[in-house]
Amino acid sequence: MIFVVKNHYKVNELVELTQQLVRIPSHEHIKTREKDVAEFIYNFCEDNDIEVEFQPITEDRKNVIAYLRGNGTGNSIMFNGHLDTVPPDNMKIPPLAAEVKDGYIWGRGTVDMKGAVACILMSMLALKRAKIVPDGDIIFTGVIGEEGKSEGTEHIVKLDLKTDAAIVAEPTNYEYVVGHRGLEWFDIFVKGRAAHSGTPERGVNAIEKAMVFMQKVKEVLYPKLKERHNEFMGESLMNFGTIQGGTGQSTVADCCIIRIDRRYVPGETVETVMQEYQDIIDLLKKEDPTFDAKIRRTPESVLRLNHPPLITSMNEPIVSVVRESLKEVIKKEPHLTTGFGWTDAALLSTYLKIPTVVVGPGDLSLAHTEAERIAIEDLVNTVEIYSRIIDKFCIKDRIIE
Repeated sequence: MIFVVKNHYKVNELVELTQQLVRIPSHEHIKTREKDVAEFIYNFCEDNDIEVEFQPITEDRKNVIAYLRGNGTGNSIMFNGHLDTVPPDNMKIPPLAAEVKDGYIWGRGTVDMKGAVACILMSMLALKRAKIVPDGDIIFTGVIGEEGKSEGTEHIVKLDLKTDAAIVAEPTNYEYVVGHRGLEWFDIFVKGRAAHSGTPERGVNAIEKAMVFMQKVKEVLYPKLKERHNEFMGESLMNFGTIQGGTGQSTVADCCIIRIDRRYVPGETVETVMQEYQDIIDLLKKEDPTFDAKIRRTPESVLRLNHPPLITSMNEPIVSVVRESLKEVIKKEPHLTTGFGWTDAALLSTYLKIPTVVVGPGDLSLAHTEAERIAIEDLVNTVEIYSRIIDKFCIKDRIIE
């Protein structure tokens, strides 16, 4: 049996599905967040006789899980895609119009990552229409909150929903990812003492103390980070993201908060990363009795689980399957990407021990931008790529030449 994917769906179906998903806002400024888009996917699956269920997370927020059941004789695979987007602030195009122009669909979430969700659903639908029963289950996990605390994929972990491999469908532009850095956010609270700016000697300026802390981090920690390197991730990194302090121009600042983004590699842990900042705080306290600071993890960034690095062995079968599937579609050897941002793949890999690869349609550099867009050609090719991945990994009697 030869399965020709394009014979079981129409391109305009894929385009319309992507447009419908993009037109449903699902960012943090929407009261019910991902509720409406989850319900749309649920109805789409029901209308096409694909088994589907909700996983309630909070009162209004829920994962949507779809299944193509296998016959129980072979490998199962999970395709993971998040339903939320970043807000459409300051976009130069209508963010929810999903306009088709110049071969692209334009709008918030086209790249990150409703285009990918549409590709997963269309791949499953094509198999369903062809009446193909895989050897193992094909599972789509449409999850909430990836742009925040990853509540949706944490719930997948909590339920111990395991498969033999997983694909996280973040945009990789015909490349693939087997490793990326871990990510944690930290707040440094610097305490001062308020005083009138006409008598600043009576106070302790927390902003000035924060500047000293930042300089010490650059002197002490930056050189160490450059020495920590992983071939699949690049260097260990950090960024001073925001700084906020003081109450007015004529008042000595009595507090200052520095927010840090820290990307770390294997060999580092949340505890060791945090301790390095604490060591610098302790050093400054010894040098200056008026220095007073403490560190905490940014509460908006963490729910229950850490955000560790992703590392999937190149020897895992799913890695070879992804590479071969990409190569067959793009007609050249695909590039293995390093230095990728953090994804939910790390949760599946670390806590469920599922060999996981990141591969999806679209150019990551366009995600979150003022003119976010995805090429229709990329969507079509990704349906082909995902179908080939399923064929190679989950079907013993191959159906795609």
